[in-house]
Parts: sequence; C-alpha cells; structure tokens
Amino acid sequence: MKIPATVVTGFLGAGKTTLIHHLLETAGGRRIALIINEFGSLGVDRELLLGCGVTGCSDGDVIELANGCICCTVADDFLPTIELLLDRPVPPDHIVIETSGLALPKPLLKAFAWPQVRTRVTVDGVLAVIDAQAVLAGTFASDPDAVGRQRAADAALDHTGALEELYEDQLAAADMVILNKFDLIDDAGRERIRRDMADRLDAAVKVVPAVHAAVPADIALGIGAAAEDALEARPSHHDAEPDHDHDDFDAFVVELGAIADPEALESRLRDVARAFDVLRIKGFVDVPGKISRRVVQGVGTRVQGYYDRAWRAGEARASRLVIIAANGVDRGAIEAVLGASETAGAQARD
Repeated sequence: MKIPATVVTGFLGAGKTTLIHHLLETAGGRRIALIINEFGSLGVDRELLLGCGVTGCSDGDVIELANGCICCTVADDFLPTIELLLDRPVPPDHIVIETSGLALPKPLLKAFAWPQVRTRVTVDGVLAVIDAQAVLAGTFASDPDAVGRQRAADAALDHTGALEELYEDQLAAADMVILNKFDLIDDAGRERIRRDMADRLDAAVKVVPAVHAAVPADIALGIGAAAEDALEARPSHHDAEPDHDHDDFDAFVVELGAIADPEALESRLRDVARAFDVLRIKGFVDVPGKISRRVVQGVGTRVQGYYDRAWRAGEARASRLVIIAANGVDRGAIEAVLGASETAGAQARD
C-alpha cells in the first residue's frame, strides 16, 4: 500500500507552518513525518515545529532541506530524503512536505512519478495556503506599499509579475485552498475572494476559510487525489521552461547580539518593512533574563513576537533573523537600522 504524502504550498507568511502545527495536534495517532524546505540558511521553520510541544513532533520526524528551493533540487535533495523515510524499519503513516514560499509546486509533483518513488508513495493532496487579506490587496505576500512602489515602476507587474504568476501556479496545483486570515477581511472582501476562487479554480477543488490556519487533519489529510497521475490538469506558467530561478528575491541572515528590549526591535523591523521591499522576517531573539527564546515573525509591517521554549542546556543563545526581500535590497541599510553586530550566511538566492 502506498504511503500518502501531502504537499503544503503557499506564499511567504501565509501560514503554512501554523497549519502543520494543527495537523500534528489533530493527527489522531497517525505517525506523520515532515519535510521542511527552508528558504535561506537559518532553519527557522524546523525549529518552530520542534519547539511547539506537540506529541510526535520529534527530531527524527522533522527533516529540513536547506540547500535551495525544493523545486530546483528534486534529484539532489528531495528524492533521497523520501527514500530515507520509506526505508525506515517503521515508515510513517503520512508524509507532509512544506515547500518554501518561492517553490513552484509542479516540479515537485513530477518527482512522485519517478520509478523509485511512484510504487511506494502517492500525493494525497496539494494544500495551497493563501493569505486572504494580502490577495485582496493584490500583493499576495508582501507589504502593500512596497509592492505598490514596484508596480508604479513597472506596469507589467500588474499582470505578469513573478508574485502573481507564482500565486496562480500554486492555485492551479491545489486540491484544497485554505483561505487563511479570513478574520482580517470584511464581508464584502469575503464575497470578492470567494468569487475570485470560483473563477480561478476547478469545481472539484475545495476552498476552506480559516483563522490561524486551524484546519484539522481529518479535513486536510486523506484527500486521495493521486496528484502525480493528474499533472496535465495542473497547468503552470513554467510548463514550457526547462528550469526556473527566483532572481526576484534575496534572503540573508542578520546576526544580532542579546536584545534587552524585544518590543523596540520589533518596532525597528516594522520600520524596515516600510522602508524596504521586505517580504518576510523570521527568526529567534535572545532576551537577557528570559529562560525562553523569543520567536519573531513578520509579513510586511505585521510583526509579532512570542516566547516558545526554554533555551536548552549547552545551546548557544543568539539572536538571528532571516530577511527575505526583493532582489537588490540594500542589506547594509537594513543592518544599520537593526543595529546588527555582523551579518552571517551567504546570500541564499535560487
């Protein structure tokens, strides 16, 4: 019997990792293995999942692919990882794959048709997590003001920019669309986005409104789509291309010292998001006097911080943030605003 795999796709900050939390919390005893494709050199999503305290979310069940976008490194990284999971003495009941916010879903789906995989695992479904508020604003994942400046400079972005094409590719591959942050839009906006989904999606694709990506496993898992056998029904803007890149985006790591006033740091992060074309901010902060590390996450100017787990014995306390921004962003200026002591990690661009 084939092991089902679920692909979770969606733009930066849409709520993919939060959705996976809910899937783990409501798994009902199913052994779920996670493959996390982190964009950039700091494995934030994996650490967030390991720090969540959910039973069954252990080191051996969370595998991170940090060597590039999963749709670009299928042969080198993804296929060996899948085979490793399948060859375990006790294989998982279900595999959940969180793609990076920049990954095209279709190249990944094609990998499940490879001979060494297709007899042992099937794509149960593709879940596209959508930031409903950002979609209504026409920004999809970024700060509205920053994207507005981009569109003013290049009118072509209104219709054929990389952000919208990637959004359309994610919808075209989906078996279920999760309209996350549904509580942040009014009734008129909800009706608009429902009409938009009806125009864009096949009638068989389920649309699920959600708040904090709270969709249980009984709804999201067990779709039975066998997506690897229905690739022609999932068109992509990149079908005619031999490969693709993500030159519209840069990711880099900013190293900070101990942060005595995390709220002040989060205020500076909002300033950075307003002043630069920053799409996503995420990382961890060392606050002196606190036994727990502070998680910082931002989408545009929406920045939040919270404490997740205690620093482990022997673990180096550090403040490190991943900044994902439009290509060509002034890294030095961002570091100056944040007061970075040094910047680590080579530019991670796919």
